[in-house]
Amino acid sequence: MKNNSIYIIIIVTFLLLSCSTNVRFSSVKHNFSNNMNGSGNSQSGGIQATVGSKFTGEASYYADKYHGRMTANGEIFDMNKVSAAHKTLPFGTKLKVTNISNGKSVTVKINDRGPFVAGRIIDLSKAAAERIDMIDSGVAQVELEVVE
Repeated sequence: MKNNSIYIIIIVTFLLLSCSTNVRFSSVKHNFSNNMNGSGNSQSGGIQATVGSKFTGEASYYADKYHGRMTANGEIFDMNKVSAAHKTLPFGTKLKVTNISNGKSVTVKINDRGPFVAGRIIDLSKAAAERIDMIDSGVAQVELEVVE
């Protein structure tokens, strides 16, 4: 029985170590296909995301359930800090997010993947959502501008 426990520990350790986070993006210039609107749409549906690119769509936010968990880039999610999740933009991309209904904006850094709800283009941390005054509604129409 003792030998079996050692083998199980070795196998579990190997499996856990083989599941590492790998950042595969190194540049803000990135072609991606998404349900985002904005300049740069091509016939194939790709959007060129470079500094100054702007996109509009629906934002949501995430908080308590994910607070303290690891994000897709390996950071620990803190709902009280300004950050965001995007489906395809490179980790570290900085976006100015403006709530279209009130003009309030916040600059966020992409450190996670999401949102995973159809029609949404970005998930903000609770702190970022508070800064653009969208906590009560839970979702808001926003404009994203790539700043870095």
